[in-house]
Amino acid sequence: MALPEQSLQLHSTVLGNGTLQLSLAEVQTPQPGDGDVLIEVAGSPINPSDLGMLFGPADMTTAREETVDGRPSVVADIPEQMMRAMAGRVDQALPPGNEGAGVVVAAGRDPEAQALIGRTVAILGGAMYSQYRVAPARHCLVLNEGTTPAQAASCFVNPLTALGMVETMKMEGHAALIHTAAASNLGQMLVKICQNDGVELVNIVRKQEHVSLLKELGAIHVCNSSDDDFMDRLTDALAETGATLGFDATGGGQLASQILSCMEAAQARRAQGFDRYGSTTHKQVYIYGGLDRNVTTLTRNYGMYWGMGGWLLTPFLQKIGREEADKLRKRVADEIDTTFASSYVKEVSLSEMLTIDSIRVFGLQATGQKYLVNPSLTS
Repeated sequence: MALPEQSLQLHSTVLGNGTLQLSLAEVQTPQPGDGDVLIEVAGSPINPSDLGMLFGPADMTTAREETVDGRPSVVADIPEQMMRAMAGRVDQALPPGNEGAGVVVAAGRDPEAQALIGRTVAILGGAMYSQYRVAPARHCLVLNEGTTPAQAASCFVNPLTALGMVETMKMEGHAALIHTAAASNLGQMLVKICQNDGVELVNIVRKQEHVSLLKELGAIHVCNSSDDDFMDRLTDALAETGATLGFDATGGGQLASQILSCMEAAQARRAQGFDRYGSTTHKQVYIYGGLDRNVTTLTRNYGMYWGMGGWLLTPFLQKIGREEADKLRKRVADEIDTTFASSYVKEVSLSEMLTIDSIRVFGLQATGQKYLVNPSLTS
């Protein structure tokens, strides 16, 4: 097929005048090297992890629609106190989009690359809000025949993060898991994984409709942080499951500390006597997201055997090595329309993404409001 010399790519740029600009740029359609493939991108999700590059430090309540070179653009103000931290990013056009999928339309001469022509593949590598993307063939997740780019669009970040949580639990010797923001796409995947793998899971949500959603999926332990008796219910669930490892998507506020407190209270029920240093069972919470931008507040009423840290997917995959990571990737491919199925409230083109109405929806990071970007759409 004849490929265009130029194609569109979404850019996020911090300008020297104190604004953030989201715009579409014509770029040279990339050409594959010997071991590369060229993918026509047809599906890329807008994950919470994408919003940091998209919006940067901008105050999106100031966003307004403009045009650049006749194409839609969105501009928002950056608070003056935030511009100093952005010095290294000023006037750099960054291409967002962590993951996505599409069909291989051209390839380099290596047999491994040539074998992928016409196949649906997914990649994790940035710049996915682009009409075309080059990637090494060895980095592609090759989907089973019949899988569409829309089905494969969210193959990496959510599925591998959910699988990584379970693997981390096993590696660190914990018996069960706690997960916050549990009604998200990722959270629903984790419920299914734990059911399939016989792992006990305590889910934390913040709305009653989220409780109902997870219960319908078969979740047993679902605690609503908005309930007056949340701490008591969470302690009961942790005492029943023995969970001492939590993954917190919110990051800010008191939730991580509350989880540690309830872990300690649950362990105290099993104690054979009083110990002024608390239970000797290690309690761990990993923060892996930043849905709450407030300061993380710790109230240290959980003894001395505890830890809190950050967790990211890429370092985890590097830690377990290529062979183990490939096993997880294959499971995702095999279960893409069951365990790892993603749902989207709307599919938009690159141009449709750059509207205030769209940003007001996907920028909220709300459960059930996930957008799928399809750069191959021309509207």
